[in-house]
Amino acid sequence: MKTIFGPINSRRFGSSLGIDLSPALKQCNFDCLYCELAPSATTDTQKNIVEVSTIINELKEHLNDKIDVITITANGEPTLYPYLDELIDEINKIKNNTRTLILTNSATLVDEKVFNSLLKLDQVKLSLDAISESVFKRIDRPHVGIEIKNIVQKVIDFSNIYKGKLFIEILFVHGLNDTKEEIEKLNDVLLKMHPTRIDLGTIDRPPAYPVSGLSYGELHKASLLFDSSLPIHIASRTHAEPNNSSYDNEEILNTLDKRPLTMEDIDLLFDEESKKRLENLISTSRIVIKKVGNLEFFILHENEKRKRLK
Repeated sequence: MKTIFGPINSRRFGSSLGIDLSPALKQCNFDCLYCELAPSATTDTQKNIVEVSTIINELKEHLNDKIDVITITANGEPTLYPYLDELIDEINKIKNNTRTLILTNSATLVDEKVFNSLLKLDQVKLSLDAISESVFKRIDRPHVGIEIKNIVQKVIDFSNIYKGKLFIEILFVHGLNDTKEEIEKLNDVLLKMHPTRIDLGTIDRPPAYPVSGLSYGELHKASLLFDSSLPIHIASRTHAEPNNSSYDNEEILNTLDKRPLTMEDIDLLFDEESKKRLENLISTSRIVIKKVGNLEFFILHENEKRKRLK
Protein backbone atom coordinates (compact mmCIF):
# COMPACT_ATOMS: atom_id res chain seq x y z
CA MET A 1 0.00 0.00 0.00
CA LYS A 2 1.29 3.47 -0.90
CA THR A 3 2.61 5.61 1.94
CA ILE A 4 2.78 8.88 -0.04
CA PHE A 5 -0.35 10.93 -0.80
CA GLY A 6 -1.02 14.36 -2.28
CA PRO A 7 0.15 16.96 -2.79
CA ILE A 8 -2.74 18.64 -1.00
CA ASN A 9 -3.14 22.40 -0.98
CA SER A 10 -3.28 23.23 2.73
CA ARG A 11 -4.43 26.74 3.61
CA ARG A 12 -2.33 26.63 6.78
CA PHE A 13 0.83 24.95 5.47
CA GLY A 14 0.91 25.38 1.68
CA SER A 15 1.40 22.57 -0.85
CA SER A 16 1.72 19.47 1.35
CA LEU A 17 3.03 16.04 0.35
CA GLY A 18 1.85 13.53 2.94
CA ILE A 19 3.56 10.46 4.37
CA ASP A 20 1.16 7.96 5.96
CA LEU A 21 3.11 5.85 8.44
CA SER A 22 0.19 3.45 8.91
CA PRO A 23 -1.43 3.11 5.48
CA ALA A 24 -2.96 -0.34 5.99
CA LEU A 25 -4.94 0.19 9.21
CA LYS A 26 -5.59 2.54 12.12
CA GLN A 27 -2.87 2.30 14.79
CA CYS A 28 -3.35 4.91 17.50
CA ASN A 29 -2.90 5.45 21.23
CA PHE A 30 -6.12 7.54 21.25
CA ASP A 31 -9.64 6.68 20.08
CA CYS A 32 -10.93 10.25 19.87
CA LEU A 33 -14.65 10.92 19.82
CA TYR A 34 -14.25 13.27 16.86
CA CYS A 35 -11.93 11.09 14.73
CA GLU A 36 -13.12 10.52 11.14
CA LEU A 37 -11.63 7.00 11.23
CA ALA A 38 -13.74 4.12 12.53
CA PRO A 39 -13.59 3.37 16.27
CA SER A 40 -10.85 0.92 17.20
CA ALA A 41 -8.96 -0.42 20.19
CA THR A 42 -6.04 1.78 21.25
CA THR A 43 -2.43 0.61 21.11
CA ASP A 44 0.93 1.94 22.24
CA THR A 45 2.92 0.16 19.50
CA GLN A 46 2.72 -0.30 15.75
CA LYS A 47 2.40 -3.90 14.60
CA ASN A 48 1.99 -3.25 10.88
CA ILE A 49 5.21 -1.46 9.95
CA VAL A 50 6.45 0.00 6.65
CA GLU A 51 10.21 -0.04 6.03
CA VAL A 52 12.06 3.29 6.00
CA SER A 53 13.59 2.45 2.60
CA THR A 54 10.11 1.91 1.11
CA ILE A 55 8.94 5.32 2.35
CA ILE A 56 12.07 7.14 1.14
CA ASN A 57 11.96 5.53 -2.31
CA GLU A 58 8.31 6.55 -2.73
CA LEU A 59 9.06 10.05 -1.44
CA LYS A 60 11.87 10.52 -3.98
CA GLU A 61 9.42 9.74 -6.79
CA HIS A 62 6.99 12.49 -5.71
CA LEU A 63 9.19 15.19 -4.19
CA ASN A 64 9.72 18.32 -6.32
CA ASP A 65 10.37 22.03 -5.90
CA LYS A 66 6.63 22.82 -5.95
CA ILE A 67 6.11 21.09 -2.60
CA ASP A 68 6.18 23.46 0.40
CA VAL A 69 6.05 20.87 3.15
CA ILE A 70 6.49 17.13 3.71
CA THR A 71 3.83 16.18 6.25
CA ILE A 72 4.37 13.12 8.43
CA THR A 73 1.03 11.69 9.54
CA ALA A 74 -0.74 8.34 9.83
CA ASN A 75 -4.01 6.45 10.04
CA GLY A 76 -3.59 6.92 13.76
CA GLU A 77 -0.58 8.37 15.60
CA PRO A 78 2.61 8.79 13.50
CA THR A 79 5.00 8.91 16.46
CA LEU A 80 4.19 5.25 17.22
CA TYR A 81 6.27 4.41 14.13
CA PRO A 82 9.31 2.62 15.59
CA TYR A 83 11.84 4.00 13.08
CA LEU A 84 10.73 7.63 13.25
CA ASP A 85 14.17 9.00 14.15
CA GLU A 86 15.85 7.18 11.25
CA LEU A 87 13.09 8.26 8.87
CA ILE A 88 13.44 11.94 9.81
CA ASP A 89 17.21 11.73 9.27
CA GLU A 90 16.71 10.19 5.83
CA ILE A 91 14.07 12.78 4.85
CA ASN A 92 16.38 15.60 5.94
CA LYS A 93 19.05 14.28 3.55
CA ILE A 94 16.81 14.67 0.47
CA LYS A 95 14.31 17.41 1.32
CA ASN A 96 16.45 20.36 0.13
CA ASN A 97 14.42 23.53 0.80
CA THR A 98 11.16 21.71 1.51
CA ARG A 99 10.04 22.01 5.14
CA THR A 100 9.15 19.01 7.29
CA LEU A 101 6.04 18.83 9.47
CA ILE A 102 4.52 16.23 11.78
CA LEU A 103 0.91 16.07 13.03
CA THR A 104 0.86 14.39 16.44
CA ASN A 105 -1.51 14.05 19.40
CA SER A 106 1.41 14.91 21.76
CA ALA A 107 1.07 11.82 23.98
CA THR A 108 4.42 10.26 23.04
CA LEU A 109 6.41 13.37 23.94
CA VAL A 110 6.82 11.63 27.29
CA ASP A 111 9.20 9.26 25.42
CA GLU A 112 12.61 10.95 25.35
CA LYS A 113 13.52 9.40 21.99
CA VAL A 114 10.35 10.73 20.33
CA PHE A 115 10.82 14.12 22.02
CA ASN A 116 14.35 14.43 20.61
CA SER A 117 13.32 13.16 17.17
CA LEU A 118 10.67 15.88 16.79
CA LEU A 119 13.29 18.54 17.55
CA LYS A 120 14.84 17.70 14.15
CA LEU A 121 11.72 18.77 12.23
CA ASP A 122 11.09 22.24 10.74
CA GLN A 123 7.48 22.34 11.95
CA VAL A 124 5.55 20.43 14.60
CA LYS A 125 1.79 20.48 15.21
CA LEU A 126 0.81 19.23 18.67
CA SER A 127 -2.79 18.53 19.68
CA LEU A 128 -3.99 19.54 23.13
CA ASP A 129 -7.76 19.21 23.55
CA ALA A 130 -8.11 19.41 27.33
CA ILE A 131 -6.25 19.91 30.59
CA SER A 132 -8.64 18.26 33.03
CA GLU A 133 -8.03 14.51 33.26
CA SER A 134 -11.74 13.72 33.15
CA VAL A 135 -12.39 15.84 30.04
CA PHE A 136 -9.24 14.51 28.34
CA LYS A 137 -10.34 10.90 28.88
CA ARG A 138 -13.85 11.59 27.60
CA ILE A 139 -12.71 13.32 24.39
CA ASP A 140 -9.44 11.61 23.46
CA ARG A 141 -10.12 8.17 25.00
CA PRO A 142 -6.39 7.42 25.53
CA HIS A 143 -4.62 4.09 25.86
CA VAL A 144 -4.27 2.80 29.41
CA GLY A 145 -1.59 4.58 31.42
CA ILE A 146 -1.62 7.86 29.45
CA GLU A 147 -2.21 10.86 31.72
CA ILE A 148 -2.78 14.42 30.56
CA LYS A 149 -0.65 16.03 33.30
CA ASN A 150 2.44 14.24 31.93
CA ILE A 151 1.61 15.26 28.35
CA VAL A 152 1.05 18.90 29.33
CA GLN A 153 4.41 19.14 31.06
CA LYS A 154 6.23 17.65 28.05
CA VAL A 155 4.41 19.99 25.62
CA ILE A 156 5.57 22.94 27.76
CA ASP A 157 9.12 21.59 27.88
CA PHE A 158 9.15 21.01 24.12
CA SER A 159 7.82 24.49 23.34
CA ASN A 160 10.57 26.08 25.41
CA ILE A 161 13.48 24.47 23.54
CA TYR A 162 12.13 23.78 20.04
CA LYS A 163 13.67 26.08 17.39
CA GLY A 164 11.22 25.46 14.55
CA LYS A 165 7.63 26.56 14.02
CA LEU A 166 5.34 25.11 16.67
CA PHE A 167 1.59 24.89 16.14
CA ILE A 168 -0.84 23.88 18.88
CA GLU A 169 -4.26 22.58 17.82
CA ILE A 170 -7.32 22.46 20.08
CA LEU A 171 -10.35 20.68 18.69
CA PHE A 172 -13.58 21.62 20.44
CA VAL A 173 -16.44 19.18 20.99
CA HIS A 174 -19.80 20.63 21.98
CA GLY A 175 -20.54 20.23 25.69
CA LEU A 176 -17.15 18.76 26.60
CA ASN A 177 -14.09 21.02 26.33
CA ASP A 178 -15.89 24.23 25.30
CA THR A 179 -16.77 25.28 28.86
CA LYS A 180 -15.38 28.48 30.34
CA GLU A 181 -13.62 26.45 33.05
CA GLU A 182 -11.79 24.18 30.60
CA ILE A 183 -10.83 27.08 28.33
CA GLU A 184 -9.37 28.91 31.35
CA LYS A 185 -7.23 25.85 32.12
CA LEU A 186 -6.09 25.64 28.49
CA ASN A 187 -5.31 29.35 28.54
CA ASP A 188 -3.16 29.06 31.68
CA VAL A 189 -1.11 26.25 30.13
CA LEU A 190 -0.73 27.98 26.74
CA LEU A 191 0.69 31.06 28.46
CA LYS A 192 3.62 28.88 29.54
CA MET A 193 4.42 27.99 25.92
CA HIS A 194 5.89 29.77 22.91
CA PRO A 195 3.87 28.55 19.91
CA THR A 196 3.97 30.14 16.47
CA ARG A 197 0.20 29.73 16.23
CA ILE A 198 -2.68 28.16 18.16
CA ASP A 199 -5.37 26.71 15.90
CA LEU A 200 -8.89 26.40 17.30
CA GLY A 201 -10.88 23.79 15.41
CA THR A 202 -14.03 21.73 15.69
CA ILE A 203 -15.64 18.73 14.01
CA ASP A 204 -15.55 19.20 10.21
CA ARG A 205 -15.92 15.57 9.10
CA PRO A 206 -18.34 12.81 10.14
CA PRO A 207 -17.02 11.72 13.58
CA ALA A 208 -16.48 8.18 14.88
CA TYR A 209 -18.97 8.76 17.70
CA PRO A 210 -22.27 10.71 17.99
CA VAL A 211 -20.86 14.09 19.03
CA SER A 212 -21.18 17.54 17.49
CA GLY A 213 -18.91 20.48 16.88
CA LEU A 214 -19.24 24.22 17.46
CA SER A 215 -20.51 26.83 15.03
CA TYR A 216 -18.11 29.47 13.76
CA GLY A 217 -19.80 32.00 16.04
CA GLU A 218 -19.26 29.75 19.07
CA LEU A 219 -15.60 29.24 18.10
CA HIS A 220 -15.16 33.00 17.80
CA LYS A 221 -16.66 33.53 21.27
CA ALA A 222 -14.36 30.82 22.65
CA SER A 223 -11.35 32.53 21.06
CA LEU A 224 -12.13 35.71 23.00
CA LEU A 225 -11.77 33.82 26.30
CA PHE A 226 -8.05 33.29 25.62
CA ASP A 227 -5.44 35.88 26.59
CA SER A 228 -5.00 38.46 23.82
CA SER A 229 -1.23 37.84 23.80
CA LEU A 230 -1.76 34.30 22.48
CA PRO A 231 -1.54 33.77 18.67
CA ILE A 232 -5.05 32.31 18.35
CA HIS A 233 -6.40 31.37 14.92
CA ILE A 234 -9.82 29.88 14.14
CA ALA A 235 -9.04 26.99 11.81
CA SER A 236 -12.44 25.33 11.21
CA ARG A 237 -14.67 26.95 8.62
CA THR A 238 -15.97 24.05 6.55
CA HIS A 239 -19.53 24.39 7.86
CA ALA A 240 -19.26 27.97 9.04
CA GLU A 241 -22.34 30.17 8.63
CA PRO A 242 -21.66 33.84 7.84
CA ASN A 243 -22.58 36.27 10.59
CA ASN A 244 -22.23 39.40 8.43
CA SER A 245 -22.84 41.92 11.23
CA SER A 246 -22.27 45.65 11.09
CA TYR A 247 -19.13 46.92 12.84
CA ASP A 248 -18.27 50.61 13.20
CA ASN A 249 -14.62 51.74 13.25
CA GLU A 250 -14.29 51.44 17.02
CA GLU A 251 -15.86 47.98 17.07
CA ILE A 252 -13.47 46.83 14.33
CA LEU A 253 -10.48 48.15 16.27
CA ASN A 254 -11.73 46.59 19.52
CA THR A 255 -12.28 43.24 17.82
CA LEU A 256 -8.78 43.18 16.31
CA ASP A 257 -7.30 44.37 19.59
CA LYS A 258 -8.74 41.27 21.27
CA ARG A 259 -8.02 38.85 18.46
CA PRO A 260 -6.27 39.24 15.05
CA LEU A 261 -8.43 37.97 12.18
CA THR A 262 -7.77 36.55 8.72
CA MET A 263 -9.67 37.63 5.59
CA GLU A 264 -11.78 34.48 5.91
CA ASP A 265 -12.74 35.55 9.43
CA ILE A 266 -13.62 39.00 8.10
CA ASP A 267 -15.80 37.47 5.36
CA LEU A 268 -17.72 35.50 7.96
CA LEU A 269 -18.08 38.27 10.54
CA PHE A 270 -18.38 41.58 8.67
CA ASP A 271 -21.03 42.92 6.31
CA GLU A 272 -19.96 44.82 3.16
CA GLU A 273 -20.04 48.25 4.80
CA SER A 274 -17.88 47.00 7.66
CA LYS A 275 -15.35 45.64 5.14
CA LYS A 276 -15.15 49.11 3.57
CA ARG A 277 -14.47 50.59 7.01
CA LEU A 278 -11.74 47.99 7.47
CA GLU A 279 -10.15 49.04 4.16
CA ASN A 280 -10.25 52.64 5.36
CA LEU A 281 -8.50 51.75 8.59
CA ILE A 282 -5.81 49.91 6.61
CA SER A 283 -5.30 52.85 4.24
CA THR A 284 -4.78 55.16 7.23
CA SER A 285 -2.32 52.64 8.78
CA ARG A 286 -4.37 52.05 11.90
CA ILE A 287 -4.56 48.37 10.90
CA VAL A 288 -1.76 46.39 9.25
CA ILE A 289 -1.34 42.87 7.86
CA LYS A 290 1.02 40.40 9.55
CA LYS A 291 2.00 37.07 8.00
CA VAL A 292 2.26 34.05 10.32
CA GLY A 293 3.26 30.89 8.48
CA ASN A 294 1.03 30.71 5.40
CA LEU A 295 -1.70 32.91 6.89
CA GLU A 296 -2.17 36.68 6.86
CA PHE A 297 -3.73 38.36 9.89
CA PHE A 298 -5.22 41.83 10.29
CA ILE A 299 -3.77 43.40 13.46
CA LEU A 300 -3.58 46.82 15.05
CA HIS A 301 -0.61 49.01 14.12
CA GLU A 302 1.82 49.46 17.03
CA ASN A 303 0.92 53.18 17.24
CA GLU A 304 -2.76 52.27 17.51
CA LYS A 305 -2.01 49.74 20.26
CA ARG A 306 -0.03 52.32 22.24
CA LYS A 307 -2.77 54.89 21.82
CA ARG A 308 -5.37 52.45 23.20
CA LEU A 309 -3.25 51.71 26.25
CA LYS A 310 -3.24 55.37 27.35
